[in-house]
Amino acid sequence: MTVEIKVPVLPESVADATIAAWHKKVGDSVKEGDNLVDLETDKVVLEVPAPADGVLESIKQKEGAVVTANQVLAIIKEGAVAAKASEKTVNQPAVSSEAKQTNDEQSADDLTPAVRRLVAENNIDISKVRGTGKNGRILKQDIEAYLSNGDKAVTTTSAPAAKAMPTGDRVEERVPMSRLRAKIAERLVQVQRDTAMLTTFNEVNMQPVMELRNQYKESFEKRHGVKLGFMSFFTKAVVEALRRFPNVNASIDGSDLIYHAYQDVGIAVSTERGLVVPILRNAELMSFAGIEGKIRELSTKARDGKLTMDEMTGGTFTITNGGVFGSLMSTPIINAPQSAILGMHAIKERPMAVNGEVKILPMMYLALSYDHRIIDGKDSVQFLVTVKELLEDPARLLLEV
Repeated sequence: MTVEIKVPVLPESVADATIAAWHKKVGDSVKEGDNLVDLETDKVVLEVPAPADGVLESIKQKEGAVVTANQVLAIIKEGAVAAKASEKTVNQPAVSSEAKQTNDEQSADDLTPAVRRLVAENNIDISKVRGTGKNGRILKQDIEAYLSNGDKAVTTTSAPAAKAMPTGDRVEERVPMSRLRAKIAERLVQVQRDTAMLTTFNEVNMQPVMELRNQYKESFEKRHGVKLGFMSFFTKAVVEALRRFPNVNASIDGSDLIYHAYQDVGIAVSTERGLVVPILRNAELMSFAGIEGKIRELSTKARDGKLTMDEMTGGTFTITNGGVFGSLMSTPIINAPQSAILGMHAIKERPMAVNGEVKILPMMYLALSYDHRIIDGKDSVQFLVTVKELLEDPARLLLEV
């Protein structure tokens, strides 16, 4: 009996998908639930599991092909058993016994999405690549080293040698954009074209938050099982500021303004596939521990390419933190159709005048980019000042004053 493997029903607003990587070859044994293939859309990566035990009899669509919902991808012969692999021919490239042992134990399912994409784009047999990660795991740099060595297996796990001095060769490589990155580029250009975007700045003294965090971080983690970071403080401050300035939490739909009586806060996460913004639903109802736990969960899923459409859809306001990469100041771009975005930055010690005295304090620049069509300059400035005041006196977050 044969079973057809079809493209699953795609999320709303997604017309098609691209086959990013096959994890099984024709003739391979498969078990029910095994991930057979990754489908990349302009928003998420979808995994297609095997519906039954058997053997992959045929593959109907190759990597890189564009497919639509319910299109047949492959055929499984249910209940069949794969034939034993034949002995290597003399023409097969040799792989060291140590590398073979390591890579035989590692399936394509163990690879990160970025490594899978490189493998798919260059049609690489991972059994020929020597992994330098933990337990022989193949990393992105292992694939790059394999390609730069002229498709020769990497034979050492030591640190990569320093690059040779340029010899005058001007090498260029053309790589197609991923669906996600192409969509991000399209949306960013659209925002710049269709909104009246401005950015206002302020600075916040982070010492009160840092002192409170240092005082309670151990007991907080012991009690709730998550670390107390800065994002929960900023999310709480943003939620309170959005309550006071509802137009910052609104959006434009044609000639109408939509005011949201809830705060769905997006947290920008950088991944190897591009920037994604998972949503904290009803952030106004969440505790500090709830915020930290949800951010950790969504960030992990984002970096593993496991986010669902529902976890990325909607949102009324976004927070992005360029400070984790060392950014001192930037002008973040609005995440349409939202009307504003808060940019956090690196914390740096700065001399500040306090009650007539100069003190060295940990300061952070904040940036609020907003759509001037719906948010006036007065409201944008007062919104950012409210966030600043709440962070500089964290007790106000609990008292809501």
